Amino acid sequence: MATVYGIEYTVKNSKGEVIDSNKGQAPLEFIAGKGQIIPGLEKEVEGMEVGEEKTVTVKAEEAYGQRNEEWVETLPRDQFEGIELQKGMTLYGQSPDGQTIAVTVKDFNDKEVVIDYNHPLAGEDLTFDVKVISKREATPEEALTGQVGAQAQTGHCGSGNCGCGH
Repeated sequence: MATVYGIEYTVKNSKGEVIDSNKGQAPLEFIAGKGQIIPGLEKEVEGMEVGEEKTVTVKAEEAYGQRNEEWVETLPRDQFEGIELQKGMTLYGQSPDGQTIAVTVKDFNDKEVVIDYNHPLAGEDLTFDVKVISKREATPEEALTGQVGAQAQTGHCGSGNCGCGH
């Protein structure tokens, strides 16, 4: 059976700067084995028990991968018409197969814009302070859909006022 973990974490980059944390907020919940968090962290959390804490360094290969300089592209500025560009900003677009993709604006001038398809943390070893807040078996619906909190569709809505046609 699949396991749902709820974790509290703080993550630092290779310079020791805190780049994300959910301490004092709702735990991050994920279903083990579904690829919902970076592989290196998932591997370390699996097998931990509720209340257990540890510090884990995840190498770039098991986090967001190594940087690939082939994923940096220079495009004509006119493709960005109407966008107030800033270095470091994230823009969202669609890949040819319809997936949402994020790119970072690396540089620009009057004629060209340099964008980077690498994840901003690509090439970084990350250090996590992680604590397991909750651990339980996934419901059959969660295991099937891969979504924490998924509910079975019963085919009716009770009062009939939900607008679903039943």
